[in-house]
Formats: sequence, C-alpha cells, structure tokens
Amino acid sequence: MGIGDTLAEARRQAGLTVSQVSQRTCIRETIIRGIERGDYSACGGDFYARGHIRSIARAVGADPEPLIREYDATQGAPQAISAADVFEPATPIKIRERRRPNWTAALAVILVAAIGFGVYHLVSSSGRPSGHSPPAAHHATTDSRGKAKPSHHSSQGTRAVSHQHSPSYAHVVVISLTASANCWVELTSASGKIIYEGVAYPGTTLHWREHQAVTLRLGNPGGVTLTVDGKSRPAGSNNQPVTLSLGPGRQAPG
Repeated sequence: MGIGDTLAEARRQAGLTVSQVSQRTCIRETIIRGIERGDYSACGGDFYARGHIRSIARAVGADPEPLIREYDATQGAPQAISAADVFEPATPIKIRERRRPNWTAALAVILVAAIGFGVYHLVSSSGRPSGHSPPAAHHATTDSRGKAKPSHHSSQGTRAVSHQHSPSYAHVVVISLTASANCWVELTSASGKIIYEGVAYPGTTLHWREHQAVTLRLGNPGGVTLTVDGKSRPAGSNNQPVTLSLGPGRQAPG
C-alpha cells in the first residue's frame, strides 16, 4: 500500500474520522484527505509534507519512519536549506517539479555556522577568568496529560531557564513557548540538527536556552504565545505554518 492508503487504513482501525485527526494534529482536513489520496500539493513543500506525515501517523498509531522513507523514495529527498531560508522567515510555496539538492548552499551554511561557533568560543574563553559557560539546554514542561516530550536531549543534560535573575542575552537566546491550542513545533540548529520536534498541546510550556542561531517552525502559530529573550514576539495570527530565525543578540520586538 502507498503512504495515503496506509494512513487511511490506520485511521479507520483507530476508529478516527478525518475531522478528529485534524483536531489532534492542527492539520487542515483538506490536506489530510489529499495525503490519503497521495496528493501532497497542498502541503507547501517537502519539509511540511514530511512533518504532516509524521504528525498524522502518530495520531493514528502508525510508525512514521517507513512512511517517510517511502516518501523520499517516491517524491524525492527533502530540498536543501539555503542561506536565505536560515536567516529569514520562509513562506511556504508549492513545488511542482523535483529539483536536485543544492549541496553547495548547504555546505556553505554549515561552514558559516562552524566558523561562527569557533569565533564565539575563542572570544568567550579569552574573556573568562575561570570556569566554563553553562551548557546549552532545552526544557519542556507538560500539562497533566504529559503528552509533549522533547525529541532530542543535549548530551550535557537539560535544565529549566531560571526566572529569578534577569539573564544576559549577548551570547544566548532564551525561548519560551506556551500553547493555547495544538501546535506542531520543530526547533533546529543552523546545521539542520533537530533539537526538538513534537506537538505542543494546550497548557504546555516549552523552554529552550541556546548559544547558537536556531530555526523555529510552527504549524499553528496562532495557537501559541512566544517569548524571546524575555520579550513577547508575535508568532502569527493564523494557522498557516511559519518559520522564524532566532539567535543570540537578536532582540525580539516588544
């Protein structure tokens, strides 16, 4: 069976309607029906199609990884992220033809991120008399249902962002997200490594403290309240997916 047939069969076995899956994932019913028919044109590109497949599969109790591999094999590997996509919010567009990955742009982005990381550590280590800076970490708090969990954890451990003292944002970006409606969330580093991926349910609050530039993608920006470096930042007023670029020293509008 194809991806759409597998998801439709899993949904029926789970006793769910398309409307119920839409409510659980914050994905429009027209997009879910299109995916079940094998039509991904309304997804807004490969990245969002992969995210929708993952969210729908988890909602109906199916394993998303074989479906993602089948999508890559039949629809083409995900497009490389260009430098413009990393530093500016991206508006989803429909991709009607397959293109080869732009490995040159991807390598350029990784090289810039590596150089910036090295310069930062060189400057910060020379300016400190002793000790080490605290490790970058993210922390997720969940509602009583305990449904939202981080997909990845730092090897140095995680900790909650302290609110007892005013933090310095010169070399760190502090992000806080509180959901009032279901919202698919993905946080990635400049090199594309996934820091967090999952659905934030109403009442869930997520915290991250990162020392490098990150990209925050929201499936339902109108359903969350976003705070960056202690200042409120509009995420969006509708349910159209958005991509935000955040990093140390970038002050969010008040």
